[in-house]
Formats: sequence, structure tokens, C-alpha cells
Amino acid sequence: MRKKISTKRGRLPGEYSRADIRLLEYLTSISTKHKIDSGKFFEKLVNAWKHQESRCKDLTIKCRNGANYHNVFLITNGSKVIAQFPIPEHILTKTSLPKEFIQESRERNLVKEAKVNCVQIKNLRAGMRRIAMKARVLEISQPRLVVTNFGSHANVANALVCDKTGTVQLPLWNKQIDEISVGDLIQVENANVILFKGERQVRVNRSGKLSVIKNS
Repeated sequence: MRKKISTKRGRLPGEYSRADIRLLEYLTSISTKHKIDSGKFFEKLVNAWKHQESRCKDLTIKCRNGANYHNVFLITNGSKVIAQFPIPEHILTKTSLPKEFIQESRERNLVKEAKVNCVQIKNLRAGMRRIAMKARVLEISQPRLVVTNFGSHANVANALVCDKTGTVQLPLWNKQIDEISVGDLIQVENANVILFKGERQVRVNRSGKLSVIKNS
């Protein structure tokens, strides 16, 4: 029998193992990233389990039977794979997430989002580190092949991005070039501000993140 596991804020109803809770937290993180209600997202997972496939906004959810009463889910957005993971049947048979868990997950995500303090472009200064920024993509230059400081080759393009306070250059490297388009609203996290040939640039660190908030 599975023991009830307490979270920091309280106790989930029903019987959940620590692995179950980690899985549920992972599912809510996916739903939050794609701006989908976590309860509705779980309902679509259950629907895919019953009918092999379902749709949730721009996401396609496919399910196939796995071993040991685990079902493997594949989530895609067009041709892009978003996630692939197994879910045990004892979770899927519950058909819905506990309300307490949904509420706690939303609160944790709100706290997490609040920690990301976005800087306005007019306030960017060379030497600033680990900044976050939201901006609209105005232009993207043609990619060019360059030699890095480590002697390897890379494709790089310059994006001109803006908010209501100004514009700034954002270099895009390799796969980043295909991830955003002109008109997209993007968010940059953990980036540094440098001065390159007299112009400010926002450079995303290896540990940083560049994501699309809203497509053009």
C-alpha cells in the first residue's frame, strides 16, 4: 500500500508515493510553460490514455501501452517534441488531479514567476549579469558562419528586439536562430549585457534561457 506523502504546504488526498508527486509536479510544470490549466491538461492526458490521442491547444498528446502498467506519453507541438514520459495507470484511473495539488502548484509557479524580475531595455547597462527581459522581435539578420574562441564553427544571427522603452541587439546562436521569428514576443533569462562595437548586446548564457511567450 502506498503511503500518503506530505508536501510543504499540506497533505495530498489519496495515496501518492514520492515518485507520484514528482511526476505530478512535472506535469504541472509542462502545463504552466504552455499556459494550460493543469487540471485541464491532466484531463487531456487521461483522454489520450483512453483513446490513444488527444489535443490540448497547440499540443498533440499520444499514448501507447508500456510495461508494468505504465503508459508512455509523447507530447508534440507540430514536428517539435515537447516531452516524453511514462505515467502509471493508478494515477490515470483517478481521472483528475487533486484540487489541493492544483492550487499548490499554481501558487508555487506564481512565486517562481515573481522571482524573474524583467529589466526594461532603457535600463540595460554593459556589465549587467543574469538579467531577465521580455521583448518583441523586430528583425533577424541572415545567419553567418563564424569561428568561435574555441576554434569550432557556429551559425550566428543578430536579432533586434524591443520593448516600449527602446531596442537592443540579441545574438542568436545555432538552434536559437530557428526557435524565434520576427514578431514573436520572447523572454530571456540569465543573460549578460555587453558592449560590442559600440552597441549594447544581450547575450544568453549557456545556463540561460530564450523562450517564445507568444508567436507572431
